[in-house]
Amino acid sequence: METRTLGKQGLKVSAMGLGCMGMSDFYSGRDDAESEATLLHALDQDITFFDTADMYGSGSNEELVGRVLKPHRAKVVLATKFGIVRDPNNPQTRGINGRPEYVKQACEGSLRRLGVDVIDLYYLHRKDPNTPIEDTVGAMADLVRQGKVRHLGLSEVDGDTLRRASKVHPIAALQSEYSLWSRDPEDEVIQVCRELGIGFVPYSPLGRGFLTGQLKRFEDLAADDYRRHSPRFQGENFTRNLELVAQVERLAKDKGCTPAQLALAWVLAQGQDMVPIPGTKRRKYLDENLGALAVKLTPKDLKDIDAVAPRGVAAGDRYPPSMQGAVPKSGQEKR
Repeated sequence: METRTLGKQGLKVSAMGLGCMGMSDFYSGRDDAESEATLLHALDQDITFFDTADMYGSGSNEELVGRVLKPHRAKVVLATKFGIVRDPNNPQTRGINGRPEYVKQACEGSLRRLGVDVIDLYYLHRKDPNTPIEDTVGAMADLVRQGKVRHLGLSEVDGDTLRRASKVHPIAALQSEYSLWSRDPEDEVIQVCRELGIGFVPYSPLGRGFLTGQLKRFEDLAADDYRRHSPRFQGENFTRNLELVAQVERLAKDKGCTPAQLALAWVLAQGQDMVPIPGTKRRKYLDENLGALAVKLTPKDLKDIDAVAPRGVAAGDRYPPSMQGAVPKSGQEKR
């Protein structure tokens, strides 16, 4: 397994990580036994970078990941996030909290659920619009000084916020959605990351599973699958996005790989500072994703992919209106 470095402080991780959210939440069909087997299989395949958050399963995902990986703590990099607060009586209701006192409270909870003394990479999940980023990152920096956190990260922020945060404490990684159908980071934040020496961790690099080609109808989504509420999976948007997937499938066939492998290979080819974290709870899909590491894209391949998946190709917003406001506006929206 190739390793890559996030940030200037030398945080080395496997070139591909594992997103663990779907093991406990948002996608239908929770199966803790298969999830545990997938985590251990990832270790066997030399994946060392595991991503969770305190809001996934309202803490249960951290407990799962921490329990399974505890015997292997010395060889793994644990990343978790805070800042999105779910109502315990109504998990669909959520707020954002980046106040300094909450930062410390959230960290203590994550340390306890993960069963560790220190978190390797601690992200602010979403920026709190009511708290200056300097105050939030200042409290996170205190956690580093206290030995409870090793490296700091941010998720879904714009370039200005990145610059302001970096003046308070070095930022190792920015985690944002990035894939063939979500190329907004190319408008600004990827360049700012490179300017500041910040690694980039793409989440949902397979377009929440859409780019795998396995979804053909809206009805293929289970009744409790949160993607039913995503604009990109609804109505005319779904139909238009299927056209993109058909083009990706054609290119993948020519390359002798699966659509998922082509999509992941494209992300990996965007730079050595890119560490995608495709999420899965099943070993067979983990193995398929890892196959992307062997797919080498030529300049012609990249040009062909750009032709079928240019910026802004996806139909529909990334999130429902209630959540879309918590992520940076795209370049098109800014114009």
